Amino acid sequence: MEKIIGLDLGTKTLGISISDSLGIVHGYENYVFPEFYYKKARERVLEIASKENVNKLVLGYPLHMNGEISERAKSCLRFKDDLLKDNPNLSIEMIDERLTTVEANERMIEMNLSSKRRKEIIDMMSAVVILETYINKFGGQKNDK
Repeated sequence: MEKIIGLDLGTKTLGISISDSLGIVHGYENYVFPEFYYKKARERVLEIASKENVNKLVLGYPLHMNGEISERAKSCLRFKDDLLKDNPNLSIEMIDERLTTVEANERMIEMNLSSKRRKEIIDMMSAVVILETYINKFGGQKNDK
C-alpha cells in the first residue's frame, strides 16, 4: 500500500499523520503556525510529502453536524486548492471529520494521557482518526483529485 498523509487543519495548528506501507497509521506531528497563516502550513505539508515520498493526502472536511458546509470546511477546500496549485501531482481526498476530535480525545483518555498532553497532541490524534477512517472506508484506493 502506498503511504498516505492525513491532515486535520485548524486556524493555528495542523495535525499530521502518516500511514506506512502496511496501512498502519502513525501520528507524525502537531504543527503550530501563526494564526490563519496557512501558507506556512502548506509549506510544511509539501516538505513532509517530499521527504516521505508521499503523493496522496487525506484532509479532514469539517462539516456542520447537519451536513452543511461550514466556514472551516470552506477554508479546508481553499487549503486543498492551494496545495494542488503548489504541487499538481498530489492527490487530495476530503473526508468528513465530524466527531473525530471526540474519538481522538477518548482514545487519549484510554491511554491515560494527562489533559495537558492531550491538548498538545489533539490535532495530530485527530489526523490519525481521519486517516484511519479513510483507509478503513476506501482501503486507501479512492483517487479523485
